[in-house]
Amino acid sequence: ISVFNAARNLNVPFHTPKFVCQNLNFLLKPLPFCDCRGIINVASSTNLLTDSKNVQLVLDPSLQLLSRKQRKLIRQNPGILHSISSGLQSAIKECKWQFRNRRWNCPTTPGPNIFGKIVNRGCRETAFIFAITSAGVTHSVARSCSEGSIESCTCDYRRRGPGGPDWHWGGCSDNVDFGRVFGREFVDSNEKGRDLRFLMNLHNNEAGRLTVFTEMRQECKCHGMSGSCTVKTCWMRLPTFRTVGDFLKDRFDGASRVIYGNKGSNRASRVELHHLEPENPAHKPPSPHDLVYFEKSPNFCTYSGKTGTAGTAGRSCNSSSPALDGCELLCCGRGYRTRTQRVTERCNCTFHWCCHVSCLNCTNMQVLHECL
Repeated sequence: ISVFNAARNLNVPFHTPKFVCQNLNFLLKPLPFCDCRGIINVASSTNLLTDSKNVQLVLDPSLQLLSRKQRKLIRQNPGILHSISSGLQSAIKECKWQFRNRRWNCPTTPGPNIFGKIVNRGCRETAFIFAITSAGVTHSVARSCSEGSIESCTCDYRRRGPGGPDWHWGGCSDNVDFGRVFGREFVDSNEKGRDLRFLMNLHNNEAGRLTVFTEMRQECKCHGMSGSCTVKTCWMRLPTFRTVGDFLKDRFDGASRVIYGNKGSNRASRVELHHLEPENPAHKPPSPHDLVYFEKSPNFCTYSGKTGTAGTAGRSCNSSSPALDGCELLCCGRGYRTRTQRVTERCNCTFHWCCHVSCLNCTNMQVLHECL
């Protein structure tokens, strides 16, 4: 969980992916609690981490949020730190979007442990966090390669020549293979041990990366006289991150509960000795695309300092919906209060040549329902 909180509050403009910090140092600040697995804690430093190959990374010697291997990878790939940070920010936003109507709505805090205690558990929600953040890093790094933001990688030019009777490979394909390899080395490097949590985290990290890889799509551009499409040039393009989030959310709903498996003590196959098995022997083993977990989710209905859950009190709900966003389910049967508020919005906008838009201000009464 070490890499997420170092990237969360990086003072770099996330809206400018080609920005490369060349002359700044980074001083990581300590975490009050964290078991430091994976990448979940890289996003909470208030300072900058240099990725210039000419400047050493500066870390507080009393804390090693980033491992030596991770610091080395950043030095070897100038420009990549900002891509990592952007990917993690995208993962946070996507997590919040996918669970906006659930009892657990992917809450985050401004403190050092951004997702709270949920990352130290082994439930479905933990699985999704690891998968979406791993996918975010792979997706962002692959896109940054094709944008020229990372010095050590470029577009994927391996596809060349004829691809079909009326099209050929060309253009600039997003370098998803570099993104996957870097993501595996960087994200998985802090996973230590051989216990069930270790295997679960590695599996879910890879499921996130694999989702980005398998959802790649072919994009083409037509060439010909007068706009005809006699010949097409095609390349491979990353899916939108919303597509990745939708896929992983489906996997979350069908996640597999697993136990620790051991194939025996044959030294020749020691690497494969430890593996995940379905808790229910009647179920098929999880595929590489599946999310896995090993413990029941905590009760998200009420506040608990022990489990780190905030509860659903005060959450907005839909009084007419029978689904998960409905007041009956979201409020856990406690009931809800109704209140009205005055909302002023821009309306009746008109475009004037040239070039401005004028609008009126319309005031409406909005009915809100909140869980007790």
